[in-house]
Amino acid sequence: MFYYLLIAFQAFCIFHVYKIRNDSYWYFVIFFVPIIGATVYVFSQVINKNNLISIGEKITTIFDPNKEVRTLKKKLSLSDTFQNNINLANTYKNNNDFTNAVLYYEKALTGRFKNNSYTLNEALKCYYQINKYDKVIDYASKINIDQSFSDSIFIYAIALEKCGYFENAEVQFRKTNVRYSNYAERLELSKFLIRRNNKEDAKIVLNEIISEINNMIDTNKRKYKIIYKESKSLFIGI
Repeated sequence: MFYYLLIAFQAFCIFHVYKIRNDSYWYFVIFFVPIIGATVYVFSQVINKNNLISIGEKITTIFDPNKEVRTLKKKLSLSDTFQNNINLANTYKNNNDFTNAVLYYEKALTGRFKNNSYTLNEALKCYYQINKYDKVIDYASKINIDQSFSDSIFIYAIALEKCGYFENAEVQFRKTNVRYSNYAERLELSKFLIRRNNKEDAKIVLNEIISEINNMIDTNKRKYKIIYKESKSLFIGI
């Protein structure tokens, strides 16, 4: 049993050397001095200082989730730069604190950065989360959403509908209607079409979703099981 564990331990170390393109002499150390060589390699190259720091930071974040925010706020107080505002905004956004996130995205949108596309796109995502649909529409109009920020087209479409711009909303919703992808978005497109009493087009979209999922391998069928059931239910109900 010990022999097989040793072989597995050596194999792991040799694979790690190969994977990270480490110095070739490690192959000889691991192979010809099995236990000691492999152990030295793991502690010096795998469980190194950077990894331990990273693990420590993750543990600290779990027990003190506001530590990173405090650190970034301190940096910002010392140097009120575009990047420091963005870093703090991103951290708030990752913590699902969209109200605070948007405050710092807005602070970053000043001076020569007032039309920064990345910041505008991140801000509109936060405005969507706090139901500020007019701001979503405003910021979406300032960026090249089709070419550079296609991930925001769907929420832009929803914001347009919420504000009563139904024709433009349909244009944006239909941009998500790409075969063999965007199943959640396409399902929402069908719901939008139903709300607009365009049941024939809704049936076409739903039928395509159902047909595509029917032709998937079992793994992907399970992945889209909920969307499939809802699509079929809507199709039957129209």
